[in-house]
Amino acid sequence: MIFETERLLIRKLIFSDLNQFHLLESNPNVLRYAAGNVKSLKENEIELKKLIDSYKKSNNDFWIYAIERKIDARFIGTVALVKHYNDDEIGYRFLEKYWGNGYGFEICKGLISYCKTIGIKKIVAFAVDENIASVKILKRLQFIPIEKLINEKHQQETKYQLFL
Repeated sequence: MIFETERLLIRKLIFSDLNQFHLLESNPNVLRYAAGNVKSLKENEIELKKLIDSYKKSNNDFWIYAIERKIDARFIGTVALVKHYNDDEIGYRFLEKYWGNGYGFEICKGLISYCKTIGIKKIVAFAVDENIASVKILKRLQFIPIEKLINEKHQQETKYQLFL
């Protein structure tokens, strides 16, 4: 386990996550405001293996973890802590059937605490302006908008930062 929140466990991805990982990464609604495109099962298998292998690298700066519900040990999404140039960027994705349960706020709040414990002083997050739910979460957690951008999907996006 990497860290936990009231209802969630954050752990390393494992190969048995493949089916749920594929459901996440092949859903166009999940990826609507996120980087990347819908992938085939084979592409997701390759991606999952790459992410699992990255845990062994000493110079890894791209951490993607599984989010699991405590109540039933179900994989419900992924959370990211990655280097974006000189910044530490956070992000998350949930399977669509788990949207609207407050997990986004809970995982972000947990990530903030986790980042503090490992000595990170500032984190950034990107949210497509149309993604009202994510924008509300970032504002509620006191993230400050610092830059307007157009992302790879040609969407208006804002970069937010939070000093810890």
